[in-house]
Amino acid sequence: MEIIIDNLKINYEKQGENNNLNVILLHGWGASIESFRPVINNLATNYTVYAIDFPGFGKSQRPPETYHVVDYSKLVLQFIKELNLENVVLVGHSFGGRVIIKLIGELGYKPKKVILVDSAGIKPKRKLKYYIKVYTFKIIKKIASLILGKEKAEKLANKYRGKVGSTDYKNADDVMKEVFKNVVEEDLTHYLSSIEAPTLLVWGEEDRETPLEDGKKMESLIKNAGLVTFKGAGHFSYLNNINQFLVIINNFLKGGK
Repeated sequence: MEIIIDNLKINYEKQGENNNLNVILLHGWGASIESFRPVINNLATNYTVYAIDFPGFGKSQRPPETYHVVDYSKLVLQFIKELNLENVVLVGHSFGGRVIIKLIGELGYKPKKVILVDSAGIKPKRKLKYYIKVYTFKIIKKIASLILGKEKAEKLANKYRGKVGSTDYKNADDVMKEVFKNVVEEDLTHYLSSIEAPTLLVWGEEDRETPLEDGKKMESLIKNAGLVTFKGAGHFSYLNNINQFLVIINNFLKGGK
């Protein structure tokens, strides 16, 4: 299915017919609706399930200019309004979780329940190696700008970023590289206390992208949160343990209805 939001063609999928609970699935960075396929198929037997391809991912149109986290959050809010959805449960993996935190904390949306899976949103603690890398980049860019001019300096800087940047950064096109830079360092910790809905946190104990420490911190700051961990699982803990994950979230969705 397709919907126009913010002048962009947004691809989404709808399965199931139970308006008592509308579950919206928001994928991680670099992923798409397909990353939630087994979850969609399972939940659709009991609920109305919506999955969205964020702008720049899957089959959705890429934003014409750089987006920030709040732009993605506004898009989700507009999606909810356009489809007139009530009793909404927000489910977000990694970057999708970041969008949810911003949607609630800054835009004031109040979902019925929240599920955050290996969620981003807490600014990572950096090692000395990271800061050496960052400041080396800044020095290179400054000197190159003085010697080569701004345009050539930017090309050199992008080349350096391509060598030292993350896999997500390297795989993105120019616009999405800028989006990635905008979102990856934003710390959303101060928004966590704004989440009042019952919240399920699911984490892989071996997650290296958003470490378990982040999940524990979220549990301590979100008023009504509970943390479930999967031993041996990484950043895609829900796929590493799909059967357990489905049992856990179904029990969570049924509770307190």
